[in-house]
Parts: sequence; C-alpha cells; structure tokens
Amino acid sequence: MTSIFDLFKKIETDKPSPEPVSYIVAGLGNPGDKYRFTRHNAGFLALEYISGKEGFAINRSKFKSLCCDAVFGGKRCLFMLPQTFMNNSGQAVRDAAEFYGISPENILVIYDDISLDVGVMRIRRKGSDGGHNGIKSIIYHLESDNFPRIKIGIGKKPHPEADLADWVLSSFSASEKETLFKLFGSAHDAAQLIAGGKIDEAMNKFSR
Repeated sequence: MTSIFDLFKKIETDKPSPEPVSYIVAGLGNPGDKYRFTRHNAGFLALEYISGKEGFAINRSKFKSLCCDAVFGGKRCLFMLPQTFMNNSGQAVRDAAEFYGISPENILVIYDDISLDVGVMRIRRKGSDGGHNGIKSIIYHLESDNFPRIKIGIGKKPHPEADLADWVLSSFSASEKETLFKLFGSAHDAAQLIAGGKIDEAMNKFSR
C-alpha cells in the first residue's frame, strides 16, 4: 500500500522544473534616494509600481542591478533596475542578456521622455536613442536598436534656455506624482502584453 508520504514525494518529483528566464524588463534611472522622484527616474518608478502590483521585490544584486525574476505575461522575466547610473545602463542590460542568451527583441525598456507631457505614454517596437543617454548606452552595448520600449512622459523643459540636465534631475510635483501613478497602471498592463508577445495590442490600446 502506498503511503501518503510516497504520494507527496511523487508529486514533488513530477513538478515541472522552472522555465528559464526568457525575457528582460528594465526600468531606467539613477540609484540613490536623492534621485528617486526625479524626472529621469520615471523608468525606475514605473518598474517599482509593476513589482508592487505583482507582489514581488526587485532587491537582488546581480548584473550591476537590483533584480528579481518572476512569471509575467506568461513568461519568466528578469526585472532590472540598473545601478550603473543612467549613462551606463547598457552595461547592466548587456550582462544579463548575455548570461541568459536573450536577444534584443525580448528586452523591454521603460524610461523617461522629455518630448511627452506628464501622463502620456508611448510604445515603440524599436528605434533610435532620441537623444536619451540610457537608451544610447543600451543600443551601444547590445549593438542593436531592435528592442521594444515604453516611454513615460516627464514634460518638456519649462523654457528653451533651461539646462536639460537640471530639468531631468528636478523632482516631480505632488500633482505630477499623482498623474504618474495613474499612468503606471497602464504601463503595467502594456508591459504584460508586450512580454507576452502582444506588442501590437499594447500599442493600439495604450499609445496615445
């Protein structure tokens, strides 16, 4: 007669092994509390929102990043917050991509865009860096611009003569934070669709 312990042992043995990481979701920003709510950290903030909604913490140190892997959009994804500072984001993304053998089209990058108003989101399948140093670094290190991205609007400079570095490192106002929080719900849903191979659906539904 088979004991209950033998049955549990068989159940454990029959469990499928976890699938390997096959997708990367990277949020861009600068590490450190003083940068947390600055405009340039919109990618970090969006990924923190996604992790909170999904119930996991991005807190493991690996690939020059804070990382976590979890099933998202039907795939096992590596979530990354590069700790290299914005201009060297590509080093972290490249290290993870090489380790897992992930091609650029399976790397989603979420980042800030000064050409979009706060509360506006754009999704692109691929493209140039558009003057964004984090994206420029990723394109350089991956040797490809063929990766999807979600752009989070952070607002244009208040006037043409304003220093760009000062603007992107300035903090969001309280009302802007509230607007962003609402937008991050859409960013979560879009990222889930994109990771699941439904980028056209995401673009049709969320790019506005």
